[in-house]
Amino acid sequence: MQATVILEYKDKKTAQAVAEAISADNLKTPIGLHVKTSLDNNKVVTEIECSCKLATFTATIDDLLFSASTAEKTIKIITKTIS
Repeated sequence: MQATVILEYKDKKTAQAVAEAISADNLKTPIGLHVKTSLDNNKVVTEIECSCKLATFTATIDDLLFSASTAEKTIKIITKTIS
């Protein structure tokens, strides 16, 4: 199974912050699961390859989206605090 998740942001700085926040989750993965996150201007592109169970594949995508959402909320709070 393969998936590419593309998250687009208003600017490269925000995209870079989200990419860095979610990339930590890419370091340790089960055997048969490969996750790679990269930055493409204002887009965060995550490629997922899984030869594991479907449950592992869907949990990985869920974790990715949850982590991105958490990073987005944190950036929003910090931006409001600084302004």
